[in-house]
Amino acid sequence: MSRRGATAAMGAMAVAAATGPLATGTAHADERPFRADTGARPAKRPNILVILGDDLGWADLGCYGSPAIRTPHLDGLARQGVRFTDAYSAAAVCSPTRFGLYTGRYPGRLRGGLEEPIARPDELHGIPPGHPTLASLLKGAGYATAMFGKWHCGFLPWYSPLKSGWDTFFGNLSGAVDYYSKMTADGRDLYEGEVPTESLGYYTETIADRAAAFVREARGGPWLLNLNFTAPHWPWEGPGDRAVSAEITARIRAGDSRALWHDDGGSLDTYRRMVEAMDAGVGRVLAALRETGQERDTLVLFSSDNGGERWSYQWPLSGAKAGLNEGGIRVPNILRWPARIRPRQVSGVPVITQDWTATILEVTGVRPAASHPLDGLSLAGHLLRGERAPGHDLFWRTRTARALRRGRWKYLRATPSAPGALYDLAADPREQADLARRRPEVFTALKSRWEEIDKGLLPYS
Repeated sequence: MSRRGATAAMGAMAVAAATGPLATGTAHADERPFRADTGARPAKRPNILVILGDDLGWADLGCYGSPAIRTPHLDGLARQGVRFTDAYSAAAVCSPTRFGLYTGRYPGRLRGGLEEPIARPDELHGIPPGHPTLASLLKGAGYATAMFGKWHCGFLPWYSPLKSGWDTFFGNLSGAVDYYSKMTADGRDLYEGEVPTESLGYYTETIADRAAAFVREARGGPWLLNLNFTAPHWPWEGPGDRAVSAEITARIRAGDSRALWHDDGGSLDTYRRMVEAMDAGVGRVLAALRETGQERDTLVLFSSDNGGERWSYQWPLSGAKAGLNEGGIRVPNILRWPARIRPRQVSGVPVITQDWTATILEVTGVRPAASHPLDGLSLAGHLLRGERAPGHDLFWRTRTARALRRGRWKYLRATPSAPGALYDLAADPREQADLARRRPEVFTALKSRWEEIDKGLLPYS
């Protein structure tokens, strides 16, 4: 069998595994396994709303099992569309996942995508302005484009959303800011376009209000809106926590380089309020869609840029942000498009950030740039026409770890000195039973495939 034939065969096996028990085993009582609405009426080119949480854990939403956090708006979004149980971020930290979303490619194809995350302004680290992005491609097809919130794909004067296809930007360039002062160790980080600005409101609420205003003013469509929350990323500040903000801001100004990390702060209750504030902000944007008559023809995708951190609830997953165990990369994914997708569905198809880029381009009728082929695969045929889900290997790497998922199987090497392990995620999502010795043929196949993909990417320096 040729390499291409072998790859196709393995992909088919992956799809068979993904559409079996994974697709139905975690459905709630009011959900049903995904089925495409092939009889749906044709829809016009949809508006695209992509909402990212920041360091949101897989089970931090009510619809994913959170026992304490109340997220009625995101739970409602899930009831109105599809909730994905086996969705992943492109990376285990902030910047690389955003590279994956905006370019549709492995983060390691660009120098800036190797940073985990981008922490300093320089000419080497960012999405090059000439590189095709989701925004630049849709803009070229007549879409208005806007981003509110966290960029984290390079700093001025070399990089910014406006240099990569977004017409409108209000937000921060770095990875984290104080929720009220917008301070970082390098000073205030808040921009209107590429001009520094000031806003002292609670950041989660401010960018949600900006996004809702954009929706109300952009009724003509079509448009792409990226709403990138910093919630629930540290510092641990909920709505009204101005005294906490003042303390952190004072520490920053006094030269405390770890003030924003807030190692000595936070609580489960503060984290709950941060996530619930994000959910309320999502609710205001969804209300703007409904009130302006744009709900039916707007595709809404919600996700997180990586797994949860200190206060996240992630049961039954192990690990957290920055690692390649499931808790570091498996994230909530919700998709709603009333014109084309049935409500109250759940899907266990493994999907990764870059797949959503490919999907959005296909449903909007926009071709990717031939000079920069995508690494993601479109789910449009599966979601809209009832075709078999695209089966492909999901790949991750960090400077110290590697992982690859094929169907129910996952290869993981958590440290450079580890021999590597094999897990059956359908039976063991907590990654506790290493089956490498029991299934050496699967282990070897996945390890070899990881090495094959890795050879095509830039090496870490």
